[in-house]
Amino acid sequence: MAKIEMYTKATCPFCHRAKALLNSKGAAFEEIAIDGDAAKREVMIERSGRTTVPQVFIDGKHIGGCDDLQALDARGGLDALL
Repeated sequence: MAKIEMYTKATCPFCHRAKALLNSKGAAFEEIAIDGDAAKREVMIERSGRTTVPQVFIDGKHIGGCDDLQALDARGGLDALL
């Protein structure tokens, strides 16, 4: 099974959508909440080059945010990575 990491914030609707998509696939993921944690946020920015959440990584590869994850699924590429 793939190692999935997702940087999130509790009040982010895009985070909720990304989590719902992964849950619908039965994929287990590690949620890394960055709410009020500047150090975790800096790690996320360093890894992804982006400042928005969610940021999703599958087996260490940066997938992107919610829109990127949904587009990958729409192209049929998400299942192959999971």
